[in-house]
This record gives sequence, C-alpha cells and structure tokens, in this order.
Amino acid sequence: MPVFSLTSRRRATLAALAERMLEAPDLPGLTRLLTVDLRQALLAENASLLLWDRRLESFESLALDEAGRLRRQRPDGASPAGPRTRFLLSEGQLVETSPDAASEVLVPLLARSGLVGMLVLGPVKHRRRPVTDREARLVSRIAVRAALAFENLAYQKELIESERLAALGTMAGMLVHDFRGPMTLIRGWAETLVLGDVEPVEVAQRAQAIVDAVDRLERMTGETLDFARGAERLVLRAVPLSILVAELAAGIEQELPGLTVERDFDLPGGRRGPVDVDKIRRAVSNIAANARDAMGGSGRLQLQARIEALAGPDGPREHLVLVLADDGPGVAPGIRERVFDPFVTHGKKRGTGLGLAVARRFVEDHGGRLELVADPLGGTRGARFRLSLPLAVGDARPR
Repeated sequence: MPVFSLTSRRRATLAALAERMLEAPDLPGLTRLLTVDLRQALLAENASLLLWDRRLESFESLALDEAGRLRRQRPDGASPAGPRTRFLLSEGQLVETSPDAASEVLVPLLARSGLVGMLVLGPVKHRRRPVTDREARLVSRIAVRAALAFENLAYQKELIESERLAALGTMAGMLVHDFRGPMTLIRGWAETLVLGDVEPVEVAQRAQAIVDAVDRLERMTGETLDFARGAERLVLRAVPLSILVAELAAGIEQELPGLTVERDFDLPGGRRGPVDVDKIRRAVSNIAANARDAMGGSGRLQLQARIEALAGPDGPREHLVLVLADDGPGVAPGIRERVFDPFVTHGKKRGTGLGLAVARRFVEDHGGRLELVADPLGGTRGARFRLSLPLAVGDARPR
C-alpha cells in the first residue's frame, strides 16, 4: 500500500481519537484510548501513562490488565521530571531533546491547573522521527483533551470526598445536638444514685430511667444515620393521643431542666393516631431545646394540643395539631425564611443548627407539616411553632 495512504489513514485515526477523547467517561476509558488505541494508531511498540498525584507529589502509573481492568502502580524512584526520552512533543511541536536516550516520545498532559500527567510513546516502527508535523499537532490535541478530562475527574473525586466529609460532620453535629437531653437525664439520675440515701424502690426506678435513656440514645444514633443516608423509615403505632402529648410535656421538663411546660390540651378521650413516637418526641424535644437556648436556659414553654380538620388535596382531613410557644426574643426577621435550614444558629451560644432541620424531616415523614407561625395576638416576643400530623395511616410517606 502506498505510504501516502498509510499516512492519511493514520491522521484520520488520530483525528477520530481526538473526538473520542471528549466522550471518555472514566479513568479506564481514558487509559484505553491513550495506551492502547493511540499506540496502535501510531504503530508504537509501547505506551505508558503517568498521572501526577498532587497530594503525594509523585507519579502513579495507569495501565489495563488482560481483562481490561484498571491497574495502578507507583513507579519506584519516579521523579517529578519524568522519564528521560529522546523526543518531547508539546504544543504541536516535536523536539529532539536527548539524542542518546531511548527513541521514545514524552507527551506532557497540561491542563488549566498545570501538569496532570504525561504519556510516553514509542519507539515507532520504521521511523526515525516518530510522528510527522501534522500528526504531532493531532497528538497534541489528544493530549490537551486528555489532560482536561483527567483534571475534571480529579475535581469530581475531590468534590465527592468533601461531600462525604460534610456528611460525616453533619452526622456528628446531629448526634452532639440531640444527645444533650438524654445525657443530662442520665447524669442527673446517676448522681443521685452515687450520693446514696435513696430508697430501694427509687433506686430501681432511677436505674430503669437510665436504661430507657440509653435505649433512646441508641435509637437516635440509628435515626441520625438514616437521616444522613436519606432513609426515612417510620415505625407507626396507633397510640392514645392524650397519653402521647402528656408524655411529650413530661419528657420536656425531665430532659430540659429550666423549662416549665404550660399544658393546654383539648383532646377527646380514647382517640388514637398513627405516630412514630420516638421521632415525634425527638422533633418536639428539638423545638423545646431551641426555646430554652433562646430564653437563656430557663423560661415557660406553652404546649397546645388540638384535633383540627385541615385542607388537603382530597378535602379536609383530621390532624393532631401541636403548638409550642416560648417567651424568648423570637426569631429574627432576617432568618425566618431559613430557620429550618441546617446550621442556622442565629442568637445561640452553642448548637449546630440541626435541631429544627431534623424536626421538620421527621414531621414531614409522617405526611405532616412543621412551620414557624406569627403570634395571632400581634406580640413581638417569643417563637411559635405549629406541628400538624395526619390521623390517617395512608397520609404518611410509604417506606
């Protein structure tokens, strides 16, 4: 076959490789294009790909095994200068740099952030100079696109890692925030047992309270992991509503010393509703904890409970409606729209700003709604949160 035809075909193959470089989805795909397809197009005897690791300040060799799987290896003694070759191909120019070196070509992979790697090709059969001028420009085009692709993959990897770290931080913050209540309870009961002078019956009661609080901490840990993973499982039980709200009020006073709960309940006796008790208890406790912080550690918290028919897509439906109102300074106008966003902690000396975000998630899992409402009397102090839970099982999100 004429030389002209071979050269034209090689240029066409290189041009096609440059277009395919834009579509390579991952490291194995890029590695194949550079170490297999490009080598074959140039009739080079070998090809090696080295990527620069910015954190370790060293090169990493990438290759494919016989099954097409990516293999990584850190070459022994590889220096930032790279391997010594006879030719350097950069910006479309082929330059002979070391006449006494092996007849190979070093192709730097330069992206926006600098050097991301390098490709070593050759020797090329039956050629003193491995590529023509036109081929050199095509190989440079391939190298530029490969460098940008490697840089984008590195940025994606760093982004994923940072998101994972952020998720870990979120989980840790949630645990710290929500463990304070039960841990205060455990410490208080344990200190009374250590001091002695407690009747045997009360010892058993307080020990059981400690066990119950530890069990709750264990459940909260699982819930926090579910929240971070996006899982929203509910354990619904038909519970007497009057008993539920009474336990919520008692739990607030027990876990959050300094708060006095003013009860205003209007619930029919014997009425039941489908509730995941642990999650609703945690949601109410988070709102109450925020109220205590806003009031400087102590104050009054009003808890109202009613059954109301609220409008829905299929008409009015009965809901259990809880309203929690405190005597604190209220929520600043500048953050009212963001009060349920994670890490909003305006006016708090401690805390992560996750309490209300968790509370809203758990209420919405029930098919309900949690909102910050204005004082109907036009008062300027205090915050009022309204929590509504549907009393039909089908309204909760299916899991």
